[in-house]
Amino acid sequence: MPWKNGGGETTEVAVFPEDADLAGFGWRVSMATVASDGPFSVFPGIDRTLSILSGEGIVLDIAGRAPVVLTRSSAPLAFPADAATSARLVSGTITDLNVMTRRGQWSHRVEHRRFEGEHHIDAEGGVTLLLSLGNLRIDSAGHAKELGHLDCAFIGGIVTITSDVPTETYIIRIVEN
Repeated sequence: MPWKNGGGETTEVAVFPEDADLAGFGWRVSMATVASDGPFSVFPGIDRTLSILSGEGIVLDIAGRAPVVLTRSSAPLAFPADAATSARLVSGTITDLNVMTRRGQWSHRVEHRRFEGEHHIDAEGGVTLLLSLGNLRIDSAGHAKELGHLDCAFIGGIVTITSDVPTETYIIRIVEN
């Protein structure tokens, strides 16, 4: 779908409520390819966390803050989506992960993790999504699912994640306030 400001396109991963538009979502997870410098869309009353999935990174100018260089190795960056924000590419196109929640109704946390071998995740309470940047297996309550590059899954309860090689992931936790 087109960006709110018309400057590019995004792939919606998940949204609540289902089929909500950009003005009516409670929370939203998306990925976007950014190929040029420019302003971010402004979303009044929304909190946002941005992570770099591929490419060299971007320099974010967020109103009231010093410029921030965001790269694949950076921790996810949380900031208000209603603050005037612009981005400059470090060197070439990037793909980002964007998580947004409606302030006062929902909150979120994004964690960048690397899995190798077997790990257990407690995904109790709220909504938890796992975005994989490689190949891994998720086992939960007797059900198994293989994820590949840029696959995303809703997870719940105690989940076992298995990967034969180091695999980067993003764990997105969303809770209702």
